[in-house]
Amino acid sequence: QVTAKTAFLFILPQYNVSVPTADGELVQYHYGLKDLVTILFYIFIAIVLHAVVQEYVLDKINRRLHLSKVKHSKFNESGQLVAFHLTSVIWCLYVVVTEGYISNPRSLWENYPHVYLPYQVKFFYLCQLAYWLHALPELYFQKVRKEEIPRQLRCISLYLLHIAGAYLLNLTRLGLILLLLQYLAEFFFHMARLVYFTDENNEKLFNVWAVVFVVTKLFTLTLYILVIGFGLPRVESQALDPERGNFFSFLFNNILFRMSVLLLVCLFQASVMWRFIHFQLRRWREYWNEQSSRKRAAAAAASTKQQTKLLKRDSGYHENGVVKAENGTSPRTKKLKSP
Repeated sequence: QVTAKTAFLFILPQYNVSVPTADGELVQYHYGLKDLVTILFYIFIAIVLHAVVQEYVLDKINRRLHLSKVKHSKFNESGQLVAFHLTSVIWCLYVVVTEGYISNPRSLWENYPHVYLPYQVKFFYLCQLAYWLHALPELYFQKVRKEEIPRQLRCISLYLLHIAGAYLLNLTRLGLILLLLQYLAEFFFHMARLVYFTDENNEKLFNVWAVVFVVTKLFTLTLYILVIGFGLPRVESQALDPERGNFFSFLFNNILFRMSVLLLVCLFQASVMWRFIHFQLRRWREYWNEQSSRKRAAAAAASTKQQTKLLKRDSGYHENGVVKAENGTSPRTKKLKSP
């Protein structure tokens, strides 16, 4: 029994409480220091799953493609993230649908702070934190190039900051929707990269990713404005109460603070869109340069072929060791025989 209690501490979410409802009692959860033990256990699970996907899927594909070292590293990165983003999108979509966060958008800010979480919501956040924490030692295990480490560290840090912030500040409902939108766009991007590495002439999926990226960013900005600009300022409890998990809803009652936060969000989304537009312009410029070079090469080849035909027509051609003219007759003058 002692061993079982210790195992439950690692495997199952802790801090369960019985919340009275109209239909009886409902078991929900809140966070605490014991969550770190559960996250540590699932970090090891994530490392094992990472190794399984790498060895039994990605390495077999890499041996067939014969990619360069740079493309090999990017292929492994995108392959791992495609598996993770696809799983997270399906899981997150199931959670937000079953909990009614999509059908009832008011639930994103009503009854804030959302201190008590359903089991599946808390478990989802613990697994997300475990995955992005496991990505740090994977930088060493995967022997990532030094040039790529700062970019990947920045990406991992941003994900950890947003997920942990939503979890600790009791904004888990809003965080779920934002993660769903972000992971959906990231899935199409890394899937497009995988297809591109297998066939460099196939870039159609990048166009699909571009559309999905723009749509998800518009939804993200709209959601921020809806929740921060209109939702949280109408929360009944506007007093600072850390014991109840109400950390900053009173700040959104101040219109100056609210507008400042919205301005920062808009500037951040604008910077993301600027990088996206710059990336698309560079990709289209490279595409058109490649197409124009192919056209020039085809025109040069056609011109060379035409010149070769003209040379053959002017000088004749050889047949059975004898130079023949264009009409098949010999270019030499025949001697007339005397009668």
